[in-house]
Amino acid sequence: MWLDRLSGHSTPSGSPPPRNRSYSPAPRRSSHLAPSSQQQSQLRRAAFNPSRQLNGSALRHSVSGRPPDDVPDPLDVLEGIIGTSLRSRQAFDARDLVEDIDFGGLSLHDFAAAESSIGERGNDYDPSYRVRSVDEFEKEKLNFEELHLSILGCDSVLQSVERYLASFQNDLGVVSAEIETLQTRSALMNTRLDNRKTVEQLLGPAIEDFSISPAVVRKISEGPVDDNWVVALAEVERRSTAVEAKLKGQPNLKAIEDMKPLLDNLIRRGLERIRDFLVSQIKALRSPSINAEIVQRQALLKFKELYVFLARHHPKLADEIGEAYINTMRWYYLSHFTRYQKALDKIRLYVMDKQDVLGQDESARRNNAQPAGKGKATGLAHDPFSLGRRMTLLKTSNWAAMSSYLAEEDKSTHYLEVPFRNFNVALVDNASAEYAFLTEFFSPHPYRQVARKFTEIFQSTFKLGQTMTKALIESSFDSLGVLLCVRLNQHFAFELQRRKVPEVDSYINGTNMLLWPRFQIVMDLHCESIRRNAAASSGRGVASALSLTTTDAAKQSAAPHHLTQRFAQFLQGILALSSEASDDEPVSTSLGRLRGDYEAFMTKLSKGIADPRKRQRFLLNNYSLVLTIIGDTAGKLAKDQKDHFETLKRAHEEER
Repeated sequence: MWLDRLSGHSTPSGSPPPRNRSYSPAPRRSSHLAPSSQQQSQLRRAAFNPSRQLNGSALRHSVSGRPPDDVPDPLDVLEGIIGTSLRSRQAFDARDLVEDIDFGGLSLHDFAAAESSIGERGNDYDPSYRVRSVDEFEKEKLNFEELHLSILGCDSVLQSVERYLASFQNDLGVVSAEIETLQTRSALMNTRLDNRKTVEQLLGPAIEDFSISPAVVRKISEGPVDDNWVVALAEVERRSTAVEAKLKGQPNLKAIEDMKPLLDNLIRRGLERIRDFLVSQIKALRSPSINAEIVQRQALLKFKELYVFLARHHPKLADEIGEAYINTMRWYYLSHFTRYQKALDKIRLYVMDKQDVLGQDESARRNNAQPAGKGKATGLAHDPFSLGRRMTLLKTSNWAAMSSYLAEEDKSTHYLEVPFRNFNVALVDNASAEYAFLTEFFSPHPYRQVARKFTEIFQSTFKLGQTMTKALIESSFDSLGVLLCVRLNQHFAFELQRRKVPEVDSYINGTNMLLWPRFQIVMDLHCESIRRNAAASSGRGVASALSLTTTDAAKQSAAPHHLTQRFAQFLQGILALSSEASDDEPVSTSLGRLRGDYEAFMTKLSKGIADPRKRQRFLLNNYSLVLTIIGDTAGKLAKDQKDHFETLKRAHEEER
């Protein structure tokens, strides 16, 4: 055992242990390594006192016994000294023990510490490993050389990897520095962005009120005048209003002072574009065969905001554009209605002169028809005292005027109310459309100015219409036709009221001033013709008064007189046209005079009949015929006339 030689090698000998001797770190058995405390002290003295030598047999004899119970296990002490566990190692063979150990001049404690470090360096130490001979190492020399070369190659690769890693580390350092720079810049940019957002929230609305995009400027300056151009102009208008309002509150604001000249230049450019656009559209109205309504609806009214902008920023130029439009439309309507009036003049009309009166002798009456104003007669027959189908012209629902082409090509013959109606229907339609356009397009102007513009446009056209009406009726004795024109004119007045065009009232009233006097004149001529017959009956005898009859038997007949037939048909026509007449119209007065003259004529005519009963029957038959013919008429005036003749009828029935 190595403890038997402990005392012999306690002093350093200066010679290292043999190289072919290996140390055995195998655990020792506890039965041999459990000295008592006295033995441990003797070991320490033997280790540190070279002069004292212990006999191995005595030591072996001293440790052969079992240690006392109060002494710690030597293996535990040894494990505490060397710092490793010895209980887990395999049991060793006594032949593996080294009999002669060289401590190298070290104490047991230092030697154990050295053994512990060796154990730490070789945890995989195999106790069964034997020292190999030189021959064995020679046999493994090639392997060791190959291993050496491999190690050198690995060293070279590792050096390149080391250089790469060093370069990569440097690059990482640069990238890290750049990242730090970017982070710094990002933080700075975030700060600036937050500041800009804050400033934008404060200044955004104010800047939005004043700023104009380049696209809007290019659109106003160079773009075509369309819907987008109007939108851009409205945006400029809003900016201008905001600038003007800001100048009133802060007159010395630098930003506004710099912005206003640019905005003014843009507005002036817009005014120039508006002027050119409106002038081009007004010129288009003078083109041949142009439809003014198309230009008004599709160009002028579609961009009416342009004139509003022009009137707001340049009133004088707006007035000049308005005057140009007035002159153009005055020429437009006058020229077109002049051509239309000439086309209507070519319509063939029935001519009723002074021979077509109630009291005129049948043999003296003529049937004439001629183009208006031409004096060309025609042999077509007509009844000047019967309304017939002429009433349909007043009741028709077809609100359309005859075209110029149809008027020129029409070969049939009409009464005077036909050209009157067509001309005035066209005039009312055009006047209504023009008035609606003026009120909408010239909306910036007050109503009086719009009304003045309308009057200036249609004044000459209205004069042309009244001249035409006067030419139709001044030589005509067609009282039913004149009264039809009166009713048509009233119908036009109601239609204009429904369309809310009050400025045509002057034309309607002027036309009435032409029609009503002519109607009264013709009615007076009818009354005068009857009175002439009555005077003839008293001056030259009953035979002269009865010249409308041809035979002596007819002179004593109780049958209704021919004049009664004419009078009843004429009265029925007047009453049919006056079903909705007011009490202040001249019709009632004229009918009263005509009826009185007719009754006086009948009374004088009946005196030529000798038989009283036959005389009463004659009057009864005439009044009954009148009552029968006017029986289907309606209205207040018709009721009065029917009541009157019903009274006359009953009176003569009682006398009979």
